[in-house]
Amino acid sequence: MPIADMAAKGQAKLARKATTMAASYAAAKGRMVAGYQGAGFGPTRTQAYQAGVQAAQYRAPDANKWARNWSAKMSE
Repeated sequence: MPIADMAAKGQAKLARKATTMAASYAAAKGRMVAGYQGAGFGPTRTQAYQAGVQAAQYRAPDANKWARNWSAKMSE
């Protein structure tokens, strides 16, 4: 299978998963905070981390950019 075809297949798969990836990221926020708190950092650090995680917004990857970069790397 040519690289261009493989890149197109991966690009389509990434585009299909965009909404699922956003939902998974939102669902993981609680686990991220719990894991950070479990690492032993103090209350000031954990509150700042939690605020940052809650304020963060998921940005889906650019499927076109992914395909270009993947094709370039595989052609090296």
